[in-house]
Amino acid sequence: MFDSLSDRLRKTLADLTGRGRVSEADVDTALREIRLSLLEADVNFKVVKDFVARVRERAVGAEILGSLTAGQQVVKIVNDELVALLGGGDRTFHLQGNPAVIALIGLQGSGKTTSAAKLARYLVKQGRRPLLVAADPYRPAAADQLETLGRSIDIPVYRAPVGTPVIDIARGGLDAARRLVRDVVILDTAGRLTIDEELMAEISAVTAAVKPVETLLVVDAMTGQEAVTVAQAFTDAVPLTGLILTKIDGDARGGAALSISAVTGIAVKFIGTGEKTDALEVFHPDRLAGRILGMGDVMTLVERAQEVVDEKQAAKMEEKLRKAQFTLEDFLEQIQQVQKMGPMGQLMGMIPGMGGMAKDAQEAVDRGDLRRVEAIIRSMTPRERRDPSVINGSRRRRIAAGSGTGTTDINRLIKQHAEIQKLMKQLAGGGRRAAAVAALSGRR
Repeated sequence: MFDSLSDRLRKTLADLTGRGRVSEADVDTALREIRLSLLEADVNFKVVKDFVARVRERAVGAEILGSLTAGQQVVKIVNDELVALLGGGDRTFHLQGNPAVIALIGLQGSGKTTSAAKLARYLVKQGRRPLLVAADPYRPAAADQLETLGRSIDIPVYRAPVGTPVIDIARGGLDAARRLVRDVVILDTAGRLTIDEELMAEISAVTAAVKPVETLLVVDAMTGQEAVTVAQAFTDAVPLTGLILTKIDGDARGGAALSISAVTGIAVKFIGTGEKTDALEVFHPDRLAGRILGMGDVMTLVERAQEVVDEKQAAKMEEKLRKAQFTLEDFLEQIQQVQKMGPMGQLMGMIPGMGGMAKDAQEAVDRGDLRRVEAIIRSMTPRERRDPSVINGSRRRRIAAGSGTGTTDINRLIKQHAEIQKLMKQLAGGGRRAAAVAALSGRR
């Protein structure tokens, strides 16, 4: 979502850090570019104006402009202010009560039902026992969709007979949670195509009846400034405790994500980063700011890796790499592990200094480069995967035919594998030499 904004901000700030000493005119030039970048990303005009003013006030000072690292200090100020902009409101996620009631509200199409399932899966990882409640009696097949999602993540769903009033559905969900010994109830409430008095009155009645500890507004981040308008309208009618921004992985300009907390004063608590039920992240302003400015997001990357990588398997792979025994079977296994962690472009954006390569990495995946590599390795025999040196001309033709690729593709993969093996041997050898030098130094 932030690709275009990220590219422009990185370029602007890189120009600033490359100057050594920075003048007031240099700061103003950079801020002018930052202002244009934010406005083109559909960030609220007043938010942009206040943001730029705060950055300038902190950046234009004798102690900064006179410093040899002035450019770097200005970048830090931009980062700090971006974190402050994103991090408005109380981001604590409350789960008091037995059961704790969480109400998801919002317009139709914002992603409430999918977000309910994502949130339930997140809570299971926290050791909780959630129950999903289909409290949308108006949208055709809404309850069916929630049941399907519930089955996919092994979480029960409460649904009432057709014609049951919404308040009775919500109360019935609480009763069912107590019977099933569930400690969290997630209400997937009804939405409308537009904001109207009937919707607001119904939501107010439901929240008054079941007293949710969290009332989360689900907002589609791809709707731009309309998302901010929707959030303001709900804030005026219902006591919101937080926001869930969905479709943050989309290709819209992302202004809503940057504006919404500053305009409404309500904290973003979760962001939806994909369509699958595991694509929900706790919102960390500092991490998103790091991604936008190209500084990476190592913490989220580590957390994703911990979710999909087995520790024993990782230790075994580390040993193989150390001994330069990395086979094509291992390569295939690593490709599959990385794909489980999320879109390649997202992952590259989380690695410090690699944000500029995120788009190219995702395009390579979209072109099917990884699928081709996977198909090639799967078309090999176990012996060929373990020892590519046995792959002669006839074997290359057989592998190419089996994978739907060409012999050039086979040659490229084998060459890349050989280069990895060579690099591993050099690193291993370097380690032994370093140990030998250390031992000799110790004897002396």
